[in-house]
Formats: sequence, C-alpha cells, structure tokens
Amino acid sequence: MKASQFFISTLKEAPADAEVVSHKLMMRAGLIKKLGAGIYNYMPMGLKVIRKVEAIVREEMNRAGAVELTMPVVQPAELWQETGRFDKMGPELLRIQDRHGRDFVVQPTSEEVITDIARQELKSYKQLPKNFYQIQTKFRDERRPRFGLMRGREFIMKDAYSFDRDQVAAKASYQVMAAAYRRIFDRFGLTYRAVAADSGAIGGDLSEEFQVIAATGEDAIVYCPQSDYAANMEKAEALAPAGPRPAPAKAMEKTPTPGKSTCADVAELLGVPLSTTVKSLVLATDETNEAGEIIKSQVWLLLLRGDHDMNEIKVGKVPGLAGFRFATLFEIEDHFGCKPGYLGPIGLQKPLKIVVDREVAVMADWICGANEVDFHITGVNWGRDLPEPDAVADLRNVVAGDRSPDGKGELAIERGIEVGHVFYLGTKYSRAMNATFLDETGKPQPLEMGCYGIGVTRLPAAAIEQNHDERGIIWPDAIAPFTVVVCPVGMDRSEAVKAAAEQLYADLLAAGVDVILDDRGERPGAMFADWELIGVPHRVTIGDKSLKEGVVEYQHRRDTAATKVALADILAHVKGRMVV
Repeated sequence: MKASQFFISTLKEAPADAEVVSHKLMMRAGLIKKLGAGIYNYMPMGLKVIRKVEAIVREEMNRAGAVELTMPVVQPAELWQETGRFDKMGPELLRIQDRHGRDFVVQPTSEEVITDIARQELKSYKQLPKNFYQIQTKFRDERRPRFGLMRGREFIMKDAYSFDRDQVAAKASYQVMAAAYRRIFDRFGLTYRAVAADSGAIGGDLSEEFQVIAATGEDAIVYCPQSDYAANMEKAEALAPAGPRPAPAKAMEKTPTPGKSTCADVAELLGVPLSTTVKSLVLATDETNEAGEIIKSQVWLLLLRGDHDMNEIKVGKVPGLAGFRFATLFEIEDHFGCKPGYLGPIGLQKPLKIVVDREVAVMADWICGANEVDFHITGVNWGRDLPEPDAVADLRNVVAGDRSPDGKGELAIERGIEVGHVFYLGTKYSRAMNATFLDETGKPQPLEMGCYGIGVTRLPAAAIEQNHDERGIIWPDAIAPFTVVVCPVGMDRSEAVKAAAEQLYADLLAAGVDVILDDRGERPGAMFADWELIGVPHRVTIGDKSLKEGVVEYQHRRDTAATKVALADILAHVKGRMVV
C-alpha cells in the first residue's frame, strides 16, 4: 500500500472524552471514530488491525477442528424465552420489535441460536463431537459505555460452542480449545496469563480467563511466581491457615472506642495490628413463594479479619447463602440492637447464623464490636467467650504475600484485561431447549456444551494498554496495521531516493511483508511522528545523503536510535528483525 492511496488521519490531541491510553491513542492515530456512545466506526487503519486479529483466530480455530458459521445479529425472542434469559437478563439486552409487533433481541451472545441449530442438526452420537464458531458483531447496552473499545456497546467477538455426548468428551473438547487459545495468544505477541476463573452456577473447575497484562487493567490477577498457579481474584485461594488455634492469653474486656467505627480506626486507637481485629458483615437470604413474595428471611453474620475483604463469589457458594443480599438497617438493629459500625457476635438480641472466614476460625484474643455505640470488645476467644461458629469457609479475597494454595511460594497480584474466556457449560442450555441426540441404545441424551469467546475488537485496545510510550502505539508484528513503513525523505526532489524507495517497497511486497510506502511528501518530522503514533514496528528511512554512502536507516519502534544498514542488506535486516 502507498500512503497517498490509503487513508491516514492523525490528531495532535485526543478528544476530551477519551479516558484511558488505548482510547486516546486509537482516536489520535485514526484507528476509530466515535459515532455515538459506545459505538465506533472502524477506520481503515484500525480495521487492518482487526482483520489481522481475526485471521489468527480463524487459522487456529480451524486448526483445532472448529467449523465456522455465522449467526444473525438480530434474533427472535422466542429462543431467548425458552431459556428464560429474555426476562432474566437486565437492560444490557437490547430488545426490539419488528413492524408486526414481534419481539427480537440484538444479540450479546449466541447460546440460544447455536443450541437451536444443534437440536435440529445433531441427531446421533455418530455426529459428535462438533464445534461451531463465528466471528460476529455483538451488542450490549452498557449503562455507561467508556474506555473506547474496551467497554463499548457494539463490538466484535469470536464465540465458539462445542457439543459432546458426555462429560468426559466435553472435557476433552475443552482442553482442545484451551490449547488453541494459548496458540492464539502466543501468536499475538502479547504478555498474557491464563487464569482459573469462577464457573458460576455451573460449578466445576473448567473455566479459564485469558488476561493481557497491563497496569491499567480492570481485573486483578493472582499468581505464584514460583509455580504455575494463577487465578482471577474471584477464584483465587490462599493456603489454608495452619492450626491449632492458640490458647487464650487475654481476658475479654469491653473497651471504649469513642467515634471509632472502623477496624482500622480501632486498631490505631488501641495500638494493635489491624490483623487482630474482626469485622462483622450482615447478610440475609429470603425464602419466597410461587408468586415471588418473601415469606421468610434468615439473617447471617459473617466474620472476617479486619485487614481482609469479602469475596462475594465465595460467599455465594457457602451452603444456604446462594442469592444472598445485604441485610437492611431494620434487620441489623433488630438482631444486634445497634447501628452498623460497632457490631459483633457477642450479646445478640436475636439468634442468627454465624459463618467465619477460616483465618478468623484460628484466631485468639481478637477484637470485635460490642453491639454498643463507641465500644468494642477485646480479648475475644472461641469456645471460652462464645460458641464455635455455625460454619467455617474461605470468604475473603487473597492479598499479595499470602501463601499459594499449592504450597510452592507466595502469591503476587498484577492487573490484567480479559480478552478471552473458555468455559464448560454442561447441559444448561441443551436441557432448557431440549437439544438431545440418540446414543448407541437409541435413547435421547442432552448434549454437553462448552463455550469459548475472544474479544476481537477489545484485543487491540488491550494490546495498546500493554504496548505504548509517550510517542504513541507500539504494535506487536502480528497485529500491526502495517509491519514496515518505508519513509523516503525528499522523494519528490530526488530520483535516487524515489527509485530506492520504490525498489525496497517492491522487494518487501514480493517477500510477503505488509509494507506501506509513505509517498505523501511530508516533512521528515511530521512523517516520523505519524508512524510513531500509529505504531508501525519497523521503519526504514531513505535519504539522499545516506544513499550516496550506500546505506539507509533502520529503526524498530522500540529502538532509541536508528541503525545504518547497507542498502543491499536492508531487506534481510528487516526480515531478521521481524517476529514471525
């Protein structure tokens, strides 16, 4: 491609509403143009990046035996009503009607449609396993779209769905996809981690997120530098605390703590470590009738160490706490006789269920609220001062420095951006939609499913968050809009420069390199600034003076200075620096 034939539109300043680095640089480099809130035009330079991402994904999915199809963006509501998601999903699901008043949705995902295809086409065990995938536009009506393509409303995803006869086969299909994803993300040239993720209501361990490491990432990734352990914050665990619990060494005492309602304030006032305090969290669960009316509520008290935070996913898995909510002020005062800030498990007004984090279960001489404003209780011990709790569970988020659950080192935490997810679905959708096949005995069995997604348009934004400097984007070779840019200086004034530039351009094209020749006649400073902003990884500069010496200048986007290379050797030099 020649720059004069292409469309290049760079900006010196980012729009005022661009917040994160990727959004600013994609706008400045002319990769995207905003059309509406969370809706963008993919401009020619940005579309080239997206197409390269798609090509890698497509090659590896095909290599893994998946079969490509395309499902509609607009889907009949009837399918979504079969699974109950038409009503259960919130306003993120865009619901529309056609001229006849029939309900449709603009798809954020395609489980219902692919299951409908499977129940019509996959009739026998002989047709299994099967994996279908698409690269398609999605829409999620985000309340607050932000960060450009990182959290837009319209986006492109690759979503795949596997169908198997039983759990053993489904797990095998899952592992094939997990391996394919590692090949895909290796080829992108990005630093990433595959981390264990929570499986939600499905349960089990077959769920992994692929996170691009970036300081600006929204997700916390927990890993052990000394082992292969890695998980997202929702799933991560620390090594269970070692017992036994120490014997009591202090007497229980009601202690004045005027105006100190937080564990941190109490610890500072008493001059003790925050880890000796215990925080009280009050939850409730409701029992409802067929009409959805609450007929009975159960109040729960959760106790965590003062320096730890509750993990809602883990709490929701405690028996009896599924679907929990935070207790109302009335429920709290009714059970504790006190407003929040000074709550504790001693001296309750009404009985409730007490669940403690496993760290609290092995504590002695701890501090908690006295259920009286401006007072806490010190020297509290299980068994002596209050009964053992109803249940002990892992309720907290891990922190850096916790022991890894495999016992091989300490946990570290870094930030990441989720760009892919592989997930075992089981029979959730096949049972809801009666998608069955006939086994060897002729009996119908529900199809076992898995789903596998990659955020195609999110990935370039994540790549930029990981790879940029003060001058602009730094693309990995595999997904750069152009791999090489040839920058002739004074091409319009020197036949020698023009001829050398045209020849190198032709040689690179013949070698299969995605190259652009900047023949716009821009000043060197403006020309270099454009390509540094756009982030093309390899640049060759050809000038009249250097040509007389038989050399040109090569500079990788990460290099601090250019290197002189003989004109006769430049093609081999560039190819040698490229990451294949």
